[in-house]
Amino acid sequence: MNRQDVIPSLVLSGYALGRIAAQDAGNDAPAAQWRVLSLLEQAGPKRVGELAAAARTTQPGMTRLIGNLEREGLVLRSPDAEDSRAIAVAITDPGSRALQAWREEFRDTLAPRFADLDADEWGVLTRAAEILAAHTTTESTGATE
Repeated sequence: MNRQDVIPSLVLSGYALGRIAAQDAGNDAPAAQWRVLSLLEQAGPKRVGELAAAARTTQPGMTRLIGNLEREGLVLRSPDAEDSRAIAVAITDPGSRALQAWREEFRDTLAPRFADLDADEWGVLTRAAEILAAHTTTESTGATE
């Protein structure tokens, strides 16, 4: 595999692993729910428009998702500290616990697929995960939210 094909392969493999884990675990929650909760946990409270842009969805679609998450007690809407006319969305403690449980469920569901890896292969995956994490933060991409 040449260099220009590595990144798309990683992205597609990541999507495939997410779909496989959701199917195998029987988790029917929308992937967007976990993306939004992850973003809120990582970056703190955000406006609905910011969440929609980050999730690459429409603002009305994000508003519906946030409404569902709020009814489930996973997020809380409140006036934005910088502009009281705007609403900020924050993850709640139950939202953080649900996100952690989802990560554990996916980890446990996918673990058997990687059971045959040796220590060197785990080292490679560990290093790859560190590199990917370092290059997927807002600061490393120069993107703004």
